[in-house]
Parts: sequence; structure tokens; C-alpha cells
Amino acid sequence: MSLFNVGFVIFPQLTQLDFTGPLQVLARLPASATHIVAKSEVPVPSDCGLGLVPTHTFATCPPLDLICVPGGNGVVGAIGDRETIEFVRRQAATAKYVTSVCTGAFVLGAAGLLNGRRATTHWAYAELLPLVGATHEKARIVKDGNVITAGGVTSGIDFGLAVVAEIAGETVAQAIQLGIEYDPAPPFDCGHPDRAPEAIKAMLAARYESARTGVRAAISRSPTL
Repeated sequence: MSLFNVGFVIFPQLTQLDFTGPLQVLARLPASATHIVAKSEVPVPSDCGLGLVPTHTFATCPPLDLICVPGGNGVVGAIGDRETIEFVRRQAATAKYVTSVCTGAFVLGAAGLLNGRRATTHWAYAELLPLVGATHEKARIVKDGNVITAGGVTSGIDFGLAVVAEIAGETVAQAIQLGIEYDPAPPFDCGHPDRAPEAIKAMLAARYESARTGVRAAISRSPTL
């Protein structure tokens, strides 16, 4: 029996929890192998100072059954990087599941993988999805064919569990959930803009407006769109 190959595409200044959340879940998928893929074997800096060590380069990565692209500020650079986009497109052509977390959706979009698809991303960037041919669906996880997109950051854990349930069954997914004690009970009911106070959203407005401008500009300059 061949292993189910799971691959995460990483790039400088990605949001580490976009990557490490679903990684922690999917690495426990039975009969699977996990691949952490980057342009080179050089450690990749995340947005919080944590260095991430690839296991494979684009050239040495085997065919993936599931490819996942995380998000973060580094998405701006990834969108404009032809090697990254071509790798994602090439692997997606044969993968059973083509997936993203947070703004990683725009890397899928730059590779032409969201045309005509329903998708989600971090709430602050949802308005940009039509720029890559997608229709925003307001949900934490959106599945359209073999394309699965997750919302912002922590949504990646939910996504990982949902994918495990589809591949290996709910019992396995529930065992993984219990094993990692994923039982969220946040101290504040402020994790979604529909529930967050206006004052809190106002605190983030300038930050996200600047970030959206960067993503919008990267999409407009993309050599593949």
C-alpha cells in the first residue's frame, strides 16, 4: 500500500500557524507521509521569527496527494514568484486535494486553480477573491470539487480535521482531535468580525487595508494571471 503524500508549500514570512496548525493534524493521518516544500533547503523565516526547515525542494518533491498552501504577509512575494506558482500548478494537476489556509487562497488563485470556484480566506481579504476568479463563500471551510479552502489562521486546524475525516473516517479524525486536545473555549467571543465590537475592528482597519493593498498589487502584477 502506497503512502498518502501530504505537502505544504512554505515561503518567507508565511504565518506559521497557518502551516503548523493543519500540519499537526495531517501529520497524524494514518499511512501518510508529510513533505515540507520550499524553493531551496534553506530554513524559511516565518512571520513570528520561527525558522522552518524544508524536507524537500520543488525539484525533489514527489507527486502529492494533497497540496496545502498557507498564507501570511509572504503571500505577496509568493504570488509574484513564477517558480512557486508553477510548482503549485504542476502538483495540483494530479493531486486528489488542492487546499489552502487563510490568504494562501491567493496563491492557488494566481496558479489559476480558483477560476469559477467557491472559496474562502481570511475575513479581511474576502473581497479580493473575485480578482483570482473565485466567488467568496462565508464559511470556515469551503469545499468545491477537490479544492478546499480554509478561512483565517486557526481555521487550518478545522480544515485538517475535516480532511482527515474525509480520507480516513470520522473516528480517526475524532481521535486526532482528542489527542491534540482541540477543545477551543476562547476567553473572548471576538474571533469573527460578525461578533467583534466595532472598536476592536477599528484597531485593525489600517493594518488590513495596507495588507489588502499589497495583495491586490501582487495579483495585478502576477505574471501568471
